Amino acid sequence: MRRPLKPLLLPLLFTCLLAPPVVQAADPLPVSAAARQLHEKLLTLDGHMDTPASLDLPDWSILDEHHVHDDYTQVDLPRLKAGGLDGGLWAIYTPQGPLTPEGYRAARDFAVLRGLSIREMVAASPADFTLATKPGDAAPIAAAGRRVVFISMENAYPLGEDVSLVNLFHKIGVRVIGFAHFAHNQFADSSTDPSGQPKWGGLSPLGKQLLAELNRLGIVPDASHSSDTVLDDLLALSKGPVLLTHSGCKAVYDHPRNIDDDRLRALAAKGGVIMMNAYGAYLRAAKPNPEREKAQRALYTSYREGAKDAAARTAFLEKRREIDRLYPDTDPPGFDDFMAHLLHALKVVGPDHVGIGLDWDGGGGTQGMEDVAAIPRITAALLAAGYKEADLAKIWSGNLLRVMAANQALVP
Repeated sequence: MRRPLKPLLLPLLFTCLLAPPVVQAADPLPVSAAARQLHEKLLTLDGHMDTPASLDLPDWSILDEHHVHDDYTQVDLPRLKAGGLDGGLWAIYTPQGPLTPEGYRAARDFAVLRGLSIREMVAASPADFTLATKPGDAAPIAAAGRRVVFISMENAYPLGEDVSLVNLFHKIGVRVIGFAHFAHNQFADSSTDPSGQPKWGGLSPLGKQLLAELNRLGIVPDASHSSDTVLDDLLALSKGPVLLTHSGCKAVYDHPRNIDDDRLRALAAKGGVIMMNAYGAYLRAAKPNPEREKAQRALYTSYREGAKDAAARTAFLEKRREIDRLYPDTDPPGFDDFMAHLLHALKVVGPDHVGIGLDWDGGGGTQGMEDVAAIPRITAALLAAGYKEADLAKIWSGNLLRVMAANQALVP
């Protein structure tokens, strides 16, 4: 049964919806029949999908085909099939709230319900989706024509100050956990905290306790969104390799969310993997568009507590489309911008340490790759750059599964 949206969800929902839309453009690279055939042959997993946020939208079904220019969603079952994506990490994302007992309780309850929404999706459509908890689950699920559903947690904030709660989320199915999001929390510094100043200088004492618990349970630590010093701490302290589920390269665009080459090499030296993000604001600088930004802020403020039912969501979408018409995004990042990050990471650390994590339904996507149906273009571009089938098998899933297996091997 569809549950109503929780107030805690609304900042996430509208932050994602207000991300700059991508613009339909000509294919940046033709996808040949041979490239498409190889893409379909590969096991393809995306490291970060915020699509679970869509599951609680009113009158929205993942079994139906939607269009990014109609409702701004990017993933559903028909488009997963069209793009040849076998699945990946479906995120329990909780927006950062106050570091108070009340804030922790609200976040915990929201995160549990979001996890149950993911499991409900699987239970309601067993012919289409299967929950995966071990790396070895993925290939048989995909071979049977179903989508692979690993569960991740973006932002450990819902764990409050009781790291033993991670046991509950492990039972729900969570196998990857990120420490922070847009702001500092009780566990770690964020790369984008509004203060611009560190809180802990990396992991907090509680964050180090959480890492030990993740290692005990075989859950993969995720450093995306956390500060560079958090990544340093994770690489120094984690018993297993670390993921960056959706990040980019500072050498291509110097943004706090991206990683410098020295840290990329350190990540690889410990067996870790960077999964390349397609969030436009992290790919390159964009031309200012103040009228559009002002209209988006007003829309967000107006619907901060809205869109809890179908009528309100319809009104919201109509207003957002009106903003797109009146104040179009004239400088959207393109597919080539994404590929610049991907190819740079491959140059620095090689195909053993790079994956794909496009941030679908969380602001990801570019001109020329606006929803999940377009991902065969990545395979075609990598082939054109000289990468072979064995390389692509690692990039599309092998590296992620290796890191998961290495962490699960820590469990006695």
